[in-house]
Amino acid sequence: MANFTWKGRDRSGNVKDGVMAAENKTAVISALRKQQILVTEVKEKGKEVRLPLLGKGVSQKEIAIFTRQFSVMIDAGLPLVQCLEVLAMQQENRAFQRALDAVRQDVEGGSALADALRKHEKVFNNLYCNMVAAGESGGILDTILQRLSDYIEKAVKLKKRIRSAMIYPISVISIAVVVVVIILWKVIPTFDALFKGLDAELPLPTRIVVVLSNFVGRYIVLLAIGLVALIVGLNRYHKTYRGRRVLDGIALRMPVMGMLIRKISVARFCRTQGTLISSGVPILEALEITARTAGNAIVEDAIMATRKSIEGGKTISEPLKETDVFPPMVVQMIAVGEQTGALDAMLSKIADFYEEEVDTAVDNLVSLLEPIMIFVLGTVIGGIVVAMYMPLFSLMSKIG
Repeated sequence: MANFTWKGRDRSGNVKDGVMAAENKTAVISALRKQQILVTEVKEKGKEVRLPLLGKGVSQKEIAIFTRQFSVMIDAGLPLVQCLEVLAMQQENRAFQRALDAVRQDVEGGSALADALRKHEKVFNNLYCNMVAAGESGGILDTILQRLSDYIEKAVKLKKRIRSAMIYPISVISIAVVVVVIILWKVIPTFDALFKGLDAELPLPTRIVVVLSNFVGRYIVLLAIGLVALIVGLNRYHKTYRGRRVLDGIALRMPVMGMLIRKISVARFCRTQGTLISSGVPILEALEITARTAGNAIVEDAIMATRKSIEGGKTISEPLKETDVFPPMVVQMIAVGEQTGALDAMLSKIADFYEEEVDTAVDNLVSLLEPIMIFVLGTVIGGIVVAMYMPLFSLMSKIG
């Protein structure tokens, strides 16, 4: 018997932790389930067992492909252990291959597939394991795996769409900032020395640019350190409980990006919740998992508040309406889904709609950012150039 430290949540959503003596992690999870505690983390005391990942680890795309192939093989009637063995052999990612080999060995030893997957939390998240557990208990593992692969593929597509749209403006702005800094740091001092040698009278715009150049040249190292410190500080602050809620709240209130983030959160919530409910995961447990995958602390708190209200006998739509996070149309459609008994189908329709809305919003954002970036960059760089040539024009007119 070994001692295991565990963390989890009770039915009210309160965080619990403790130490338990058991033969293995599976026994700890089973014992805590009987106490109606949803386990989020189990570690052997004094020894933290982690899956050794190489490089970037296992991507969601690789998991989606594995899940779809796994579904097809299960549907074809192949034994579970044989499926895992074949799929592990064909993986090019060595970290993923080792994880699947370990899962296969646990299944051969008598563990349930979901319990074996839970030991590799870096590869298979809580949503994945809970859906597999629901599929095993209901005898529809192939169907659940098919839904899982669809869900992961759509989540990857949405994330890729947003990332690819943001690369262009972020790259242009970053390059522009670097160019302006180099001009102020290296080019403007040459002009400044020329003007001093000619004893030229500098107009106001030129004096402003020269002052900025002197400031950058004198404090460029401190500016670089300050920028790095600001980024690191914000990152650490975001990892705190209060920091996440402050920064995520600011993100939701931003003029254009806030609406985009809200639509992404709604699409993710509806897709995850609909997939879990249709797979047979209990609604309270599904809300717990959905909250952790929300991607925004404000949305996460709203979902957890909804979960707590449902425990008190309310419907899903009532507490969602009270949170003021979800749009009224979403709340009304969820209410209709509850009344008709087709909540999972309604959530999937809402997710489809909002994923299209996200695509449209991203396209509009990129279209809006392009002229703004061109105007701002043209004004800044053009203003610096004009400010530097104004004294020359003045000198040429005097000479003429």
